[in-house]
Amino acid sequence: MKNKIKVLLNISIIAMFGFLLIGCQTNQESDQLSQNLETYEEVWSKFFNERDMDVINSEYFTDDVTVVIPGDNIVGIEGLKNYYGNYLTGFSDAEFTFIDLFGQGDKLVKHWNFKGTHDGNFAGIPATGQKLNLYGTTLILMENGKIKQEQDFFDNLDFLTQLGLME
Repeated sequence: MKNKIKVLLNISIIAMFGFLLIGCQTNQESDQLSQNLETYEEVWSKFFNERDMDVINSEYFTDDVTVVIPGDNIVGIEGLKNYYGNYLTGFSDAEFTFIDLFGQGDKLVKHWNFKGTHDGNFAGIPATGQKLNLYGTTLILMENGKIKQEQDFFDNLDFLTQLGLME
């Protein structure tokens, strides 16, 4: 009987220790996710709302940060700055809204809305003067609290149609 009680006691202690470890890991993961979400939203809010292109730097992005696009991906901080800078030069009244931002661990998902008037050069497309109201989703990968990868999904036909470039 004493042996059974010892075995049950040992199992209980091991189980409690296991639950504590799982709980600690969950809290650490939750803290990391909260920090990732906060960092991500801070960066893109500064970029679009304050029009601060210098926020794209090694403090917030990995050196090999990648934007996944059809064809050749955009790699590196300067490439990213040039790529996203098109939104500021092409749309002087750009408004970027986070509809939702959530994630798990180092993977985030952003549902967004972008509005603006195409009154400047955007990636080689001369100003059309047309208003844009575009919705999309971005998949994000974080690494050590920095943005490592992004992949945007939106209706490109709708984008070009709103700019008057397609019917």
